[in-house]
Amino acid sequence: MIAMNSAVFAESGRVSPEGPKLYPEFEHLGPASDFIEEIFQIIEHIPLFEDMSRQEVGYLCRYMLCYGAPRNATLLREGDEGQHLLIVLTGNIDVIKDTPKGSRSIAVAGVGSSLGEMSMIDGARRFASCIATEPTDFAVLTRTALTEIVIDHPGLGSKLLLLLLQVMTRRLRDASNLLLPYIAGDAV
Repeated sequence: MIAMNSAVFAESGRVSPEGPKLYPEFEHLGPASDFIEEIFQIIEHIPLFEDMSRQEVGYLCRYMLCYGAPRNATLLREGDEGQHLLIVLTGNIDVIKDTPKGSRSIAVAGVGSSLGEMSMIDGARRFASCIATEPTDFAVLTRTALTEIVIDHPGLGSKLLLLLLQVMTRRLRDASNLLLPYIAGDAV
C-alpha cells in the first residue's frame, strides 16, 4: 500500500465533507491533497493526469478523497447507481461482468487506472463490478466535485473532461476491436 497516514477527515481545499460516507466500510485516508507527493510518484501511470502540470494535479487532488480497501472488497457493484469514479493508487482490481453464464472477469485494473467514468458522467447504473484482488488504495472524484472543478478552474475542468473523453473513447475502441471478429463472423 502507498505510504498514506490515516489522517482524520478535515475539510481541506474544496473536498466535500460528505465524502467519507461514500465508502464507510473502508478506511478513510483523507483528502488526496494529503498524498500529493505519493501521487506525483505514480503520475506517469495515471492516464487522467496526462498533460497536466503538477499545479493542476495539485488543484485536482483538493477535490478528491482517498480510501483503503482490503483484498476481496467490492469497490463498485454492477447495477448500482454511480456518481463518482475511482483512480487506483495501489493494488489491483478485477473488473467483473455478470453474464447469463455467470460472472466473468473482463479486465484487470492496476495502479493509475480509472474506473467508473461512464456512470459518473451519465448517471447510469454501473456496467460492471470492481473487486480488489489485494489491499488497494484509491482516490475518488465525484460528479459534484467535477462540476465544482469546471466552475472554479474552467481550464482545468475542460482539460479533465477531455482526458475523461479520451479514456472512454480508448476503451470503446478496444471493445470494438474485440467485437470485430464476432461482427465479421470470424469468431470461433
